[in-house]
Amino acid sequence: MGRVNTPILSKSQRTELENMHKKSNNHALRKRCQTILLKSDGRKSKDVGTLVGMNHISVNSWLSRYVMDGISGLFTKPGRGAKRKIDLTKDRDEVLALAKKHRQKVELAKAEWEATSGKTLHRETFRHFLKSLADDTNG
Repeated sequence: MGRVNTPILSKSQRTELENMHKKSNNHALRKRCQTILLKSDGRKSKDVGTLVGMNHISVNSWLSRYVMDGISGLFTKPGRGAKRKIDLTKDRDEVLALAKKHRQKVELAKAEWEATSGKTLHRETFRHFLKSLADDTNG
């Protein structure tokens, strides 16, 4: 039988975790808050992992981060994940100009942008970017 690492939460800490679990738009953060709340109820890491859909090692890692850093430790640190190849603020004007130049020919606009920027994109990524530009200008 493994030991149960149970964090002792104050009433304010529990309330903060419950509010983040219920109201956050970030799914990963809600899951991490739920993990800490379940662990504070005295459950084993394997049981909590099964309930929230993560490995018991991850449960213990998030618990350690919470103990060290509080609620801020449950947020994803910056610099994680794949970096964007095309940026709304930097590439907006250039892509708009190319879209106007090649009206109905997205592939030509994409090819010209790739030639000038030195980056390569998938066709759908470029189309999604154009759609976000349209939403941005229409909204």
